[in-house]
Amino acid sequence: MTVQDFVQAGQWVFLAYFVGINVGYLLQNVIAAHGIRRYLQTADQSEAESVFSALDIPISIVVPAYNESVSIISSVKAMLQLEYPQFELVVVNDGSTDDTLERLIDGFGLQTFPEAYRARVPCKPVVSVYRSTLVPNLRVVDKVNGGSKADASNAGINACRYPLVCVVDADSIMQPDSLRRIVRPFLEDATTVAVGGTVRISNGCVVRRGFLEKVGLPTNFLALVQVVEYLRAFLFGRMSWSSMNGLLIISGAFGLFHKETLIEVGGYNPEAVGEDMELVLRLHRKMKEKRKPYRIAFVPDPVCWTDAPENLRDLRGQRIRWQHGLGQAFALNRSLMTNPRGGAVTWIAIPFYVIFELFGPILEVAGYVFILLCALMGWLAWPEAMIFFALAVGLGMLLSTSAIMLEEMSFHMYPRFGQLLALYGVAIIENIGYRQLTSFWRLRGLFRWLLGRKHAWQTITRSKNLAGGTTSVIMPAPAKPPAPGSSSAESGEAPRQDES
Repeated sequence: MTVQDFVQAGQWVFLAYFVGINVGYLLQNVIAAHGIRRYLQTADQSEAESVFSALDIPISIVVPAYNESVSIISSVKAMLQLEYPQFELVVVNDGSTDDTLERLIDGFGLQTFPEAYRARVPCKPVVSVYRSTLVPNLRVVDKVNGGSKADASNAGINACRYPLVCVVDADSIMQPDSLRRIVRPFLEDATTVAVGGTVRISNGCVVRRGFLEKVGLPTNFLALVQVVEYLRAFLFGRMSWSSMNGLLIISGAFGLFHKETLIEVGGYNPEAVGEDMELVLRLHRKMKEKRKPYRIAFVPDPVCWTDAPENLRDLRGQRIRWQHGLGQAFALNRSLMTNPRGGAVTWIAIPFYVIFELFGPILEVAGYVFILLCALMGWLAWPEAMIFFALAVGLGMLLSTSAIMLEEMSFHMYPRFGQLLALYGVAIIENIGYRQLTSFWRLRGLFRWLLGRKHAWQTITRSKNLAGGTTSVIMPAPAKPPAPGSSSAESGEAPRQDES
């Protein structure tokens, strides 16, 4: 093979990859647009008729907390004011070294409560269980530090009394109607086992007393780029996979699960780097092995807001961890990849993720380097190299701008002209430099997994003080207690299952 043959073969390989991934994403966009339109029509109808008002299933909210002293009081008070008929809040103090537990005790009048604690999923030992004397539906589990959010989440799951479990981050900002929206798939389909909700970037928004008061855009460029990334990932990425029951991830920041199914598959894996995706893949694998009908769904409403990294160090660590976790999750559930009854998960979703998400960074980085090197060595004419770069970058721009258009036509969260102009500007700029940088970080995460290296956790710098202005939050009315003689609200056991 001559040099020219090698160069031409390389061009076609990398061109096919860049065209394939972007065309695949655009097809997802079309599927998601149809799905969101149908969802909004049914959502408006159900809200107008209030058909589920008397049928809502009790929910246990699990909030893992480690050294959250600064924001824990405001976060808990905000979650206690969620608009839902019957829910409990289980805060898990994962062996914090600051005064997180002391602040909770003082702020909510906590007292130790001698309740039976059944360790149905593995976790580090529990030291004490506290119950609030001010708020009947608040309990706090104090445990030995387990070194991961997964271990703390499992401790909370063991303490839950209600049939549905919602796991959220301690610094997540939930909209008042978040629970009412995310529970809908459980009410519509008795086979639902898990539901994920949309997560948005809170940087730049006005947050008071733990609630989002005004939607805004961050002034930090890195956070602004992530707004567009989240729109792509949630609005059409997860929406399209959900429509074919092929959703592979539910964000750890906000997900709702059928408790008994969650316990049946073993809860979260404390050894997993990406415990949220690993859990969803395991749900798929276990349900398919048992040949049980199930559904894992996605709710596109913007129901939860989270803080995004605003510096390169934190963003780099996040993307390396995500890629490492992606590879590990597939490895731990590799039998799902060859299940002849795997359906859309095995034959569509997993191949797409493996080719374009897991090993994609190799082809992306190699493609850019290959074309540039060939042009510098004179093996490829500069006009041809520029056409390649223009096509790769142009398709990425089309993908990003289409995600913003989908957001504008559906939820219209950023109505001001200046906000839309900024988003469209970022959708263009991010494909020149930023996308290539994140591909390199993802490549590092991929090699870290392939080499079997242990992931080192790091502390993320937050963009704001979440504790500001929280002293005057009104305490909620007492939650409706379980009926006498009922076992931890299993009197309202949730209908069962399905996937993503």
